[in-house]
Amino acid sequence: MKKLLSVLLTLILIGSYCQGSAKAFSTEDLAKASALEEILKRGELWVGMEAGYQPFEMQDEKGNIVGFDVDIAYEMGKAIFGEGGEKKVRLINTAWEGIIPALMTHKFDIIMSGMTILQSRNLKVNFCEPVYYIGQCLLINKKDVNKYKSYKDLNKKGVIITSKLGVTGAFTAEKMMPKATLRLFKTEAEGALQVANGIADAYIYDEPQVRVFAAKYKDNTVGIFDPITYEPLAWAIRKGDPDFLNWLNNFLRQIRGDGRWDQFKQKWFVDYIEELAKKQ
Repeated sequence: MKKLLSVLLTLILIGSYCQGSAKAFSTEDLAKASALEEILKRGELWVGMEAGYQPFEMQDEKGNIVGFDVDIAYEMGKAIFGEGGEKKVRLINTAWEGIIPALMTHKFDIIMSGMTILQSRNLKVNFCEPVYYIGQCLLINKKDVNKYKSYKDLNKKGVIITSKLGVTGAFTAEKMMPKATLRLFKTEAEGALQVANGIADAYIYDEPQVRVFAAKYKDNTVGIFDPITYEPLAWAIRKGDPDFLNWLNNFLRQIRGDGRWDQFKQKWFVDYIEELAKKQ
């Protein structure tokens, strides 16, 4: 009898615990904990980005952050706050190596910075549906156009390849061109300049960025645009926030469907690059 009573008591306690847990993690509580609620109460959307990834985000001559992701962030502000909502978007320029830790410690609500979806990153953050698709491409010096036709030609001892610290360009070079010497820099521009100045053989990075540098240094460089990889880019948010994730995915579907996404793509990936080439 004592054993039976003990079992019954244990079951009652387990049931009470489970019921309490269900209340603790109810859908209402989950919704209240969403970044959306925090954004609405604050009256601002905080967006983390590294303003050096052309044409996604960069600084203009006046120091303002502009670009493809920036325009979409302002549209996001309008969708959240209504007319004039773009003025309630705060762009927070953050070094790439610290951008995920800054998100996780609530320095901002979302990363909108051309981030590739990697399973290693997905262990730390949640990604929305892909915003853009890219592949790693190469920038080489014009004098080497007959020497290097693809990444396979670069996989040799004595070849110098440049990229940026902590990005998929560096990971791809290590994996696909292990025999070459890899030099990594803090900014994209430093790596590209090495090729433009004839110091390095190739610069590996995302296709849109390589197009920018091929236009900027058109007298000395040329791009090889056969993609080496397949990479979806997406916005990142903190884990455990299905409401914000749902909102972002629906917002992305809306701007794709009504033509705004295409307008921004034309503006930054076509018009901007053509204008950049004309200036050089």
